[in-house]
Amino acid sequence: MIDLLIGPFADFGFMRRALVACFSLSLGSGAIGVFLVLRRMSLIGDTMAHSVLPGAAVGFMVAGLSLPAMSLGGFVAGLLVALASGLVSRYTPLKEDASFASFFMISLAVGVLLVSTHGSSVDLMHVLFGSILAVDDTSLMLMAGVATVTLLLFAVIFRGLVAECFDPTYLRAVRDQGGVYHTVFLILVVLNMVSGFQALGTLMAVGLMMLPATAARFWVAEVWSLIALATGIAFLSGYAGLVLSYQYNLPSGPAIVLVAGAIYMLSVAAGPRGGILAGLVRRRHLRS
Repeated sequence: MIDLLIGPFADFGFMRRALVACFSLSLGSGAIGVFLVLRRMSLIGDTMAHSVLPGAAVGFMVAGLSLPAMSLGGFVAGLLVALASGLVSRYTPLKEDASFASFFMISLAVGVLLVSTHGSSVDLMHVLFGSILAVDDTSLMLMAGVATVTLLLFAVIFRGLVAECFDPTYLRAVRDQGGVYHTVFLILVVLNMVSGFQALGTLMAVGLMMLPATAARFWVAEVWSLIALATGIAFLSGYAGLVLSYQYNLPSGPAIVLVAGAIYMLSVAAGPRGGILAGLVRRRHLRS
């Protein structure tokens, strides 16, 4: 059993780097995912994940599979999509979610077109689905740096961000800083998406962000406990997914996201806060 759980990481350096990558991604993704859920921006998070694709594709066209170039391009593209969506929702009757969805489709189409016409199918699969077993020291430094910046900024804006989640009108009336918190939060979302696409790809990066956060809602209620549990679930999913991918020769990214999905389904069924079983027990108790 010890060889099954620890052996792959003790024997192979690429497995240890992948585990460190999962830990770094979990630190940032836990907090980001929780606030996306609290702000009812879950699908917008998925949109932001795809919005980095055109920039990553441009970086790939310029420098090949260069992490700095693709990360910089992805970050710029994500910010442009966030800015454009915000401007459209501010100056037109279109709501923010619809605006993000529109730019998402444009970004995804442009990104896939650029990669497919200037690279091979292997390059396209790498950008879309990542390769966590191939992360190098540069990738780990990027992920660790993004996680550090995310946690530090959350420590600074945490109270204001919580206030904006539950009573944005009051925050704007008292301090008029709701827009600042919203902007900083969107920047952090883009940063973490860029950090995750090297390991999980643009299509899978949001999975490690949203599934643990939605699963945590069925177990705890306070914001700090949601963040802690979501981070723990994300890391557990990464660890278990890596072990399964090694033992059964499975693609690592999908294996990690599927483990997170299994934990989410278990939470939906058995979670004490709104889970299906808890609801059945509560209704049976009320009838009796």
